Parts: sequence; C-alpha cells; structure tokens
Amino acid sequence: MTFDAEWSQLRAAAADKQSTRMRLNHADSGGAASTSSQGDLVVNQDDLGRVGHEAYTLHGRLKKAGDITRGAKDDGSTSKAATVLSSHHFTMGDALTTTAMVWNDQLKTLLQACAHISNHLDYTKKSHTNEDAKIAASMARRDSSAMPVSEISKYCK
Repeated sequence: MTFDAEWSQLRAAAADKQSTRMRLNHADSGGAASTSSQGDLVVNQDDLGRVGHEAYTLHGRLKKAGDITRGAKDDGSTSKAATVLSSHHFTMGDALTTTAMVWNDQLKTLLQACAHISNHLDYTKKSHTNEDAKIAASMARRDSSAMPVSEISKYCK
C-alpha cells in the first residue's frame, strides 16, 4: 500500500470517528437514550444538603485529626521530635520539619476546599429555594394556584 492510499484511509477513519463523537454543547434530541425530558439537569435540594453536610463533617474531622504538629497531649510532638533530631545532627530532623510543613500546607488547602464546598452548597440551596419561590409566584394562575408544567410548556414553544 502506498503512503497516499494509507494516508487517505487514515483521514477517512478519523472523519468517521469525528462525526460519531459525543457532543457536550447541546441537549439530546430526545432519543431512546435520553433519561429526562429536554436534557434538563435535575438536582434535588436533599442532594445538595447531604453533600454540603458531608463536606462540613469532613472539615471538622480533618481539622481535629489532621494536625500532625500536635501530639496526643497537644505538646507539639512532631515539631519537638524534629528539633531534637536536628540538635543531635540527624538530617532526619530537617526532613521531618519539611514534611510537617508540607503536610500542614496541604491540610490547610484541603480544609479550605471543604469549607468552600460546604458554604457554596449552602448558598446554592438557599438561592435556588428563593428563586423557586419567585418563579412559582410569577407563574401562578389568577386564582393563585400553581400552574402545571403542561401549561407552562405552551409558553416555551
């Protein structure tokens, strides 16, 4: 097989793969694989609450158990051990100090991430609840009853 023929086959194969690749920038047209109508993202308030609570719980546990610079009696046993080793000219003392510093930096980063997740999900939950209440009030019927989805969908066409 010549180079040109092989190159043509490879380009054709790549084009075939390109046309069947998944697209993430639009909703599914409603085929059999679609699990929700119109490709809507559905998140329940309970889901947000559980994830936020787990992040809050993890933050508390990490803050309590993750600090290796304190010992069982909060005497700074890791730092004390590093100092004693260094004073006796063991290079392990400097390595232990570096390890403790890196650990604490990573721990602080993880604690901040957990706090952000928890706070953001709490905010999101409250914000969506408020938005849902505003939307429900603006989409109510004249008699103040909730407008059904089938009636709302008439306005979206």
